[in-house]
Amino acid sequence: MLKGIPKIISPALLKVLSEMGHSDKIVIADGNFPAESMGKDSIVIRCDGHGVPELLDAILQVFPLDTYVDQPVTLMEVMPGDTVETPIWETFKELVAKYENRGAACIGSLDRFSFYDETKAAYAIISTGESALYANLILQKGVIV
Repeated sequence: MLKGIPKIISPALLKVLSEMGHSDKIVIADGNFPAESMGKDSIVIRCDGHGVPELLDAILQVFPLDTYVDQPVTLMEVMPGDTVETPIWETFKELVAKYENRGAACIGSLDRFSFYDETKAAYAIISTGESALYANLILQKGVIV
């Protein structure tokens, strides 16, 4: 056990977060996301039983967001014609603002298929048990100064 590391961050996840370098990306995916098929060329970490907000909160405690890009956090947009509500996005915005001075301004979005393309190039994907729809996000790592 280590001091200062949130208990929800498993040894496997801690290792991946430590290995990542500046501008590497990690996806935190909901339970419906095709993590295994998207992550054929990256590391997939299972975090079944945990939601995206609790993992996002823990990760942002130890993970610097990239300050060299305007939007180091990316959400998956709702598909056109889909009437799904996304109240979890407000939770994401609050959590990002808790750790990032730019607040919600550093959160962008991509359409579903562009998000999938970015995911295929990500360093790692965290597959959660999150049941909220469109609860997927990408974090781009920054540096510690």
